[in-house]
Amino acid sequence: MPRLFTGLEIPAEVGQTLSNLRGGLPGARWIDPENYHVTLRFIGDIDGISANEIASMLFRIDRKPFEVKVQGLQSFGGRKPRAVVATIAPSKPLMDLQAELERMMQRIGLNPEGRKFIPHVTLARLYDATDRDVADYLSLRGYFPSKVFIAERFVLFSSRASTGGGPYVVEDAYELCE
Repeated sequence: MPRLFTGLEIPAEVGQTLSNLRGGLPGARWIDPENYHVTLRFIGDIDGISANEIASMLFRIDRKPFEVKVQGLQSFGGRKPRAVVATIAPSKPLMDLQAELERMMQRIGLNPEGRKFIPHVTLARLYDATDRDVADYLSLRGYFPSKVFIAERFVLFSSRASTGGGPYVVEDAYELCE
């Protein structure tokens, strides 16, 4: 059964900037730049028939391209940090696309996403990193000039069960048209 999710790809030049932030954090498992993405809706492990149904439904989404702004770093997990992420400005077009995907997945019978959508790019998963180590890392590397790109499509990704994230495969792409 494939594990699926929808997302935005990160252009290579933005990925290069983000990959320059790697290192200097004990307990971090850094994500390979080719696996950087913004998850819009996690779908999960589903059978092939459902996967095909979802893939065909996604073509119905009719949205325009929009700007995506990568604007800084933060960690998820509070006192037990579990990830370092690049934050994405929550623009109206981005939030509207994510909400439409959420509604669509619920209409086909998937449970609602349990967590609030916080747009981000995961840079590292943390194992045994202390909140002090993460705070020190963020104070050194947390600020960088914003990077902006235009999202011209969203994609249906698949992944195999693995530790740490990736590799991710683009199963289908859905153009955002003017």
